[in-house]
Amino acid sequence: MLNYEINDNGKIVFPIPETVKTPWFKSRGDFPMTLEYFDGTMYEKVAEIAKKHPLNIALDFMGKHITYKHLIDQINLCARSLRVLGVRENDKVTIAMPNCPQAIYMLYAVNLVGAIGNMVHPLSAEKEIENYLNMSGSIMVVTLDQFYHKIEAVRANTKVQNVIIARVKDELTRPIKVGYMMTEGRKIAKIPREAPVFQWPDFMKLGRHCGYEYKVKRKSTDPAAILYSGGTTGTTKGIVLTNLNFNALAEQVIATNPMFRPGDKMLAAMPLFHGFGLGVCIHTMLAMGGRCILVPRFTPKSYAKLITKYKCNFIAGVPTLYEALLRLPSMNGADLSSLKGVFSGGDSLSIELKKKFDKFLFDHNARIQVREGYGTTECVTASCLTPPQMYKEGSIGIPFPDTYYKIVKPDTAEELPYNEEGEILLSGPTMMQGYLDMPDETAETIREHADGLRWVYTGDLGTMDEEGFIHFRGRAKRMIISSGYNIYPAQIENIFDAHEKVQMSCAIGVPDSYKMQKVKVFIMPRYGVPETEAGREELKSELLAYAKKHIAKYAMPYDIEFRKELPKTLVGKVAYRVLEEEEEAKRKAAEAAAAEAEKTEA
Repeated sequence: MLNYEINDNGKIVFPIPETVKTPWFKSRGDFPMTLEYFDGTMYEKVAEIAKKHPLNIALDFMGKHITYKHLIDQINLCARSLRVLGVRENDKVTIAMPNCPQAIYMLYAVNLVGAIGNMVHPLSAEKEIENYLNMSGSIMVVTLDQFYHKIEAVRANTKVQNVIIARVKDELTRPIKVGYMMTEGRKIAKIPREAPVFQWPDFMKLGRHCGYEYKVKRKSTDPAAILYSGGTTGTTKGIVLTNLNFNALAEQVIATNPMFRPGDKMLAAMPLFHGFGLGVCIHTMLAMGGRCILVPRFTPKSYAKLITKYKCNFIAGVPTLYEALLRLPSMNGADLSSLKGVFSGGDSLSIELKKKFDKFLFDHNARIQVREGYGTTECVTASCLTPPQMYKEGSIGIPFPDTYYKIVKPDTAEELPYNEEGEILLSGPTMMQGYLDMPDETAETIREHADGLRWVYTGDLGTMDEEGFIHFRGRAKRMIISSGYNIYPAQIENIFDAHEKVQMSCAIGVPDSYKMQKVKVFIMPRYGVPETEAGREELKSELLAYAKKHIAKYAMPYDIEFRKELPKTLVGKVAYRVLEEEEEAKRKAAEAAAAEAEKTEA
């Protein structure tokens, strides 16, 4: 992180280091170069806004409106309940929730009592959840009733003392609740009465018995949340992010979107356990007086409906989302004139898809274009964004205020000239504190250079032009991106290789028109496994059932193919690129055959 100062207004400022005053930075006029940042916690930043706009709506959830005053009241009551249950400063509380009000209350309540939110995907496999709980040392878990069985299955193997169960129906208005219980609510298995858990309403009642101080004074540089990533090597890592990281991001996002006004609506479909969702869609909006339209479960159809129903001002998503919206009949004739900003991140936005969606926006009365950004979870999320009025084809934009990029020869400190491809490095106030309990990995990713700055090595390849625009070229490390989620083949392979009937495996990403990529796994069975068609089908079913217990839903392979041998490189490694090329050749052959068949029919 850069060295900061506290100015006369009590705000954090980052003086511009002389060493990074490159021509593009000095001449840039699209974004402000420096900002003032709030010196406090995430909760304190939201509470400050709530004092200014107490009756403004902070959250919308399935027809229910929650004001800033009610939001703060619920956060404080939740914080009291946490104290009654013994949560103390620096304790870890796992929040395995979709985007719903209880998750927001808990996030800021944990912050208020000085604890740290451990943000986990609720659709993670049981073993993954167990790993996250143990990596963080969490003493409490908050989740929805539909995920209770996962927590219960692994609880005995962790340090978890209390489990809080929330239900979607508890935050619904009466008419909506009736409809929900007759449809989605009926599918949720009931939790046994004797289960050792606190139901959310009972948990919140505990706060009324808290007669002692529950607020803990924390610094802006203290840890606030842990997000998970494969980092640049594919090994699961807990990324420790501070109050300043999130509050700085909020200021940066708004500074680069001067059209924002308090009360503007953001469709918060990106999940809370993702840097994009937590940092931009939730905290930035609440820290700056915006209004979050919470989307607990994403489908393109529901997303499209909410955009028009609430006349959203900002939407953010991955490229697959925009691809899906283009194909929705329900969007025919939709009025999108309320949109002020449309942001794409999580994966590269192809030039063709951008052109198609820009035209779609224009045809639906929006006078804006999609703005592409780039970032890493090691810096919360986006740290680079296309300016509102200046687009360069193929570019992912320019760095945020107080954020510096440079392109180096991969894995070195040797800076490269403009327009020469190398590894993307970045430095700024959103840089993580480090990886949780992984000092060696932290030292490998964050390195101090001769310029006195600490730089994040992203493992991504790109170039920078003379005007400071960054162009993403690819990933230096092996990774699959499916619907915006980073999937690390090594993790998938480790899971399959651990199965007693698997000799060796290789996971690759296969192009998909909707997800961008989907996972396919090639398996070399152990000697003695039946090679008959029936035997292979039985093994495939067994392996898929095994995978469901260990692999998150979004990373599950769509297909398993058996091979007697897997291709090898000269040094004996599995030649995954050969398998990728084979799949690409199959895809092209299928497309050619389909085109020929269409000609014949015509």
